[in-house]
Amino acid sequence: MDTTAVRATLREVDGWEPDTVAVGVTDRDRTVAAHGPTDRRLWLASVTKPLSAYGVLLAAAEGHLRLDEPVQVPGILEEVTVRHLLAHAGGLAATPGGNHRGPEQRRIYADWGYGLLGELVEQRVGMSFADHLGIEVFEPLGMAATTLEGAPGHGGRGTVDDLLRFARELLMPTLLPREWLDEATRVAYPGLDGVVPGYGRRAPNDWGLGFELKGAKSDHWMGEQLPPEAFGHFGRSGSYLWVDPTAGVAATTLADREFGEWARQVWGPFNDRLVTALRGPVR
Repeated sequence: MDTTAVRATLREVDGWEPDTVAVGVTDRDRTVAAHGPTDRRLWLASVTKPLSAYGVLLAAAEGHLRLDEPVQVPGILEEVTVRHLLAHAGGLAATPGGNHRGPEQRRIYADWGYGLLGELVEQRVGMSFADHLGIEVFEPLGMAATTLEGAPGHGGRGTVDDLLRFARELLMPTLLPREWLDEATRVAYPGLDGVVPGYGRRAPNDWGLGFELKGAKSDHWMGEQLPPEAFGHFGRSGSYLWVDPTAGVAATTLADREFGEWARQVWGPFNDRLVTALRGPVR
């Protein structure tokens, strides 16, 4: 790893469009480099989903629910499971009341499905989903600045420092059994096409259980240099988190401007330069 090059690459975010950008990189043990106000609480938007998915997976690992049990979806008679909702494979429309397609036909990004999962966990564990995440995820990982203040799909607020703590959990799990994390970061329902919000249709649109998978996608927010095994999520708040389990590194950024063309232009090339710096000079 070329630490000097990593730090220089992180400083590039000062030229991005948002007024505030914080960014950091970690390996399995510690934060390698960071730049910007990494202790500032900002909206996580859909980067909330991996956190909420982790809470659902922990509830399942502890026996409170099963991944393949049906979830009651208003207005839908077909069997839609916990696993379907985590992987956006239940056929739910993008918004409630839209055209339902049936499970395992297409990858449809349905934020509101995570709300249904939150309600299910609440019923099973006997507390609010926000409290469940606080007790089972945030407190054990030392994520003292992170809270769920709204919907499980997009209502999180937190800091880059805390997301790096979560990234280390994803690199070397201490809360969730390794086999559960491995399953969550493999393709669920391979071969499904779908749309990556803000980037367009991808065929296939690989997704795990709460995590988008890099797979063979190009023109992608993770860039071109990360391996197919890389996983993570980005959010409408100008935020993202990616994890490279093969190299044992992860990176995250938070910003104070919503995702737009500015992000699409800078994220991929930035991540490519960052990955190159993390790999170090060719010898």
